[in-house]
Amino acid sequence: MNTLTLVLTAVGSVVLLLFMVMKVRMHAFVALILVSICAGLFSGMPLEQICATMEKGMGSTLGFLAIVVALGAMFGKVLHESGALDEIAVNLMRLFGTKRAHFALGVAGLICALPLFFEVAVVLLIGIAFAVARHSQGNLVKMMVSLFAGIASAAAFLVPGPVPMLLASQLNADFSWLIIIGISAAIPGMIIAGPLFGSVISKVVTFDTVEDETVGAEVARDKQPSFGVSVAMVLLPLVLVGLKTIGSRLVASGTTLDKWLVFIGHPFTALLISCLVVMYGLAPRYGLTRQQTMAACAAAIQPAGIILLITGAGGVFKQVLVDSGVGKALGAALLGTGLPIAIACFILAAMVRIIQGSATVACLTTVGLMMPVLTQMNYSPAQYAALAICISGGAIVCSHVNDAGFWLFGKFTGATEAQTLKTWTVLETILGTTGAAIGVLYFYLLSA
Repeated sequence: MNTLTLVLTAVGSVVLLLFMVMKVRMHAFVALILVSICAGLFSGMPLEQICATMEKGMGSTLGFLAIVVALGAMFGKVLHESGALDEIAVNLMRLFGTKRAHFALGVAGLICALPLFFEVAVVLLIGIAFAVARHSQGNLVKMMVSLFAGIASAAAFLVPGPVPMLLASQLNADFSWLIIIGISAAIPGMIIAGPLFGSVISKVVTFDTVEDETVGAEVARDKQPSFGVSVAMVLLPLVLVGLKTIGSRLVASGTTLDKWLVFIGHPFTALLISCLVVMYGLAPRYGLTRQQTMAACAAAIQPAGIILLITGAGGVFKQVLVDSGVGKALGAALLGTGLPIAIACFILAAMVRIIQGSATVACLTTVGLMMPVLTQMNYSPAQYAALAICISGGAIVCSHVNDAGFWLFGKFTGATEAQTLKTWTVLETILGTTGAAIGVLYFYLLSA
């Protein structure tokens, strides 16, 4: 099909999806599946390929996410029931002060998310945000926006996040410069998109708390963990995941020890070990019976199932749009406009992201489309590092209903689709644009 038809199909699919979810009030899972089929039909995909593509999209999305969300939800639930999250919340407020509690959450998200995938960090840290909001009597919107901004900035710009690591390998970028430029982009991006934007939007948007659904009823307890024990439990999966990164620097690749570190450091194994520690070590020590612990885990799984179904349907929509060839059509059109290369990288990544939802796919598509142009230029590895930040910034802007992060934010915070667009979508756009602006600045400074 021609470029215009593909672009119109993509735009029409997004508009139809927004209409069905926000106006018709169709359940998001059904709407995503229905629109995916329509997008496949109107993009000219063979009928026999549409269902295969939908199955591929669901499987590739949930293959990782299902285990992470389930184990992470149980882990966070038991931490809450034992009083560990409350202890952390009280001490965070004591350190930063009640009025700056949202800054504390932004910093916590930025630091704790470094060794984790975005989804893993969300399920591990979401309970702390609820606890801080409860103890500080603060606005939940402000707390959640700050936390998610910290997590998203780490995932987008900071090594060893999967997106910057992927781009560095694809572009042969200099890792030292990638770290420097990434930090320069992540910190101001987190502050502007998190605490500052959160303070503004919290005056307009109010979440109906979902804490009773995702965290559960309070359990009477005579004692709760100390601050040190609480922090150690929260950091346990982070430390286990970090073993893989540390091991790759200190242990010879392919050795038995290296293989064990990689196995233990996988998010699946790290979360499973952490769940077992809090369920059978922490919980009984601080007043939870075996029955209470299992009931807490069961309660955590129920909302996780809804999140997984909707997220998987978002993966279906993404895969249909990817396999339809929309990204290639957009790239060919954009490269003919003569835009400066750094800005073209940002815009192309943003366009692909808006249409198909995945930041990783947006990055890979952009690199694939830009490499024929980039290889003709005599750019340094440092300049490629700056371009990597421009691409990663574009790949996170305008998150909406075809992005898993959109549904994770909405379901974990209790925001409606309209509220998620006003908060999460704007947050991601501010963060991506700020980070990309830093990348563009570095690119031209390094070109001088």
